Amino acid sequence: MTILCPIDFSAVTEELVACAAALAAGAGAELRLLHVLEAGGGSLPDLQLAHELARHREAARQAGARVTTAVAQGEAAAEIVAEARLHPADMLVIGAHGQTGHARFLMGSTAETVVRTAPCITLLVKPGSSQQALRPTG
Repeated sequence: MTILCPIDFSAVTEELVACAAALAAGAGAELRLLHVLEAGGGSLPDLQLAHELARHREAARQAGARVTTAVAQGEAAAEIVAEARLHPADMLVIGAHGQTGHARFLMGSTAETVVRTAPCITLLVKPGSSQQALRPTG
């Protein structure tokens, strides 16, 4: 089983990776972290990009997940869906943090497109929601 988790290094990335890592560790799945470099998107310098990927990979490993990373270049939603097809994902875990336009109030345009077009089950994680879901009960 493979869980694909696109990350953009925004403020919610750590929470998203923690949620995806917990799911992967619990299911015995591979967690594939994907970062998409968009043209004109203000991407990180190569060294900083490598450092950020390594930091999130290590956090997921500490949570018990088997982790791989990938970097793609292009339009984010299209690249995420392409990655889910190229390396068949059983589940996609994506963050919902954009608020661009009335129709996309609760999820960003990238997340909205991915949810509609992904070839697999897609879990949309709102900021703050995974902390509650990952808390032990009882």
